[in-house]
Amino acid sequence: MSTSPLGSQITSAAAGTSSFNAQQYVASIISAESAPEQLMQQQVSTLSSQASALSTINTQLQALQTAVFSLNDFQGALAAKVANSSDSTVATATATSLATAGSHTLTVANLATTSSQYTNTLTDGNTAFTTGSFDITVGSNSPVAVTVTSSNDTLNQLASTINTLGAGVTASVITDANGSRLGLVSNTSGVPGNIAITNNTTGLTFTQAVAGANANFTFDGISLSSTSNAASGVLPGVSLQLNNTTTAPVTITVAPDTQQATTAINSFITAYNTVIGSVNQQFTYDPTTQSTGPLGSDTTLMQIQQNLLGDAAFTVAGNSGYTNLASIGITMNEDGTLTLDSSNLGAAMTSNYSAVQNLFQQITPPGVAQQFNNDLLNITAPGAGPVATDQTGIQSEISDLNQQISDFQANLNAQQQQLMQTYSQVAVTLQQMPTTLSQLQSQLASLP
Repeated sequence: MSTSPLGSQITSAAAGTSSFNAQQYVASIISAESAPEQLMQQQVSTLSSQASALSTINTQLQALQTAVFSLNDFQGALAAKVANSSDSTVATATATSLATAGSHTLTVANLATTSSQYTNTLTDGNTAFTTGSFDITVGSNSPVAVTVTSSNDTLNQLASTINTLGAGVTASVITDANGSRLGLVSNTSGVPGNIAITNNTTGLTFTQAVAGANANFTFDGISLSSTSNAASGVLPGVSLQLNNTTTAPVTITVAPDTQQATTAINSFITAYNTVIGSVNQQFTYDPTTQSTGPLGSDTTLMQIQQNLLGDAAFTVAGNSGYTNLASIGITMNEDGTLTLDSSNLGAAMTSNYSAVQNLFQQITPPGVAQQFNNDLLNITAPGAGPVATDQTGIQSEISDLNQQISDFQANLNAQQQQLMQTYSQVAVTLQQMPTTLSQLQSQLASLP
């Protein structure tokens, strides 16, 4: 006849050969009872791994969406222009996406100048001169009166006064071996910034150093004028910086910025390969662990994978033969990742840049970037998209399981407390049994 572990402990304790450990015994019972909780905790751990993997993939999808938007933006990387000058010592140029590609000629007759005036020389900037007043007029602006009193009758003080009047000039004290002079420089270049000093009753005399003049140049044979050597608005989206005069024509070329476009395409490929690599990893079987990734059975992720692969292989009709990514040097590998042949892309851009741009940005039917953008907007839509829905479902399961674990643990704690009360009393009783038995034996022995 077999004896239970508890029966053996009680018999031994009663015989005085061992002690009964109530806490240890209750712990063994609770450990056996906690098996369902451990299973739920494992489920939470699995779901947390799924949530983490899905969050990473969602972040990568958003990065891909940003890269795709750059290619889909009609004023973005594919629309960027670059302007070049055949002689940068004469002029340089910059262009925005609004510029139109083309070639232009430029000659510069004279540069714009900024008006300036200076006074007679005094010993230094702190030498006093006769008080009075004068007017400063810049271009067609209203005259600004300057009053000189005993409080500002030195060059240093007068310069400070003028700079607070908002007269359209900057005043400073210029010093050399001969002494100090007050200098006035217009804040506006060209004829509109020409400085005139009138009604002067002070001890200073003013001399014009430079008269404000406009830049005069020809652009494509058309005579033009600019108040500044930074001439903008000559062509939409093109700004010129005139540096020197010349009678020999300088060529200004505006063309697509292929370097910026190539960078944007490379960024797209990198972002796409990152996402598709992470997605593929979830479905890859690991012979060591004999399992796939946490999302290996996630049907939502399977659909996302199919969408991305389909978008990467998307084809448009016609378009001068540039109908898909492969036609411009972007080929798909066996694992779905993309590889760029830079020489093929460069050749396509040189041959027909507008077709390359149209391949990505065509609206109806959609081009490659448009197609990617439409899918990614749906996939990553906050709250309603499949990724968000999947994340919400996983988090809901985790919350439910955590509540079940909390309830189960509360019941287990109550059961443990009840068992401790019961078996602690058993332990006390067993500790007293040898003494009680000895007393009984003594009493029995004394009986006649």
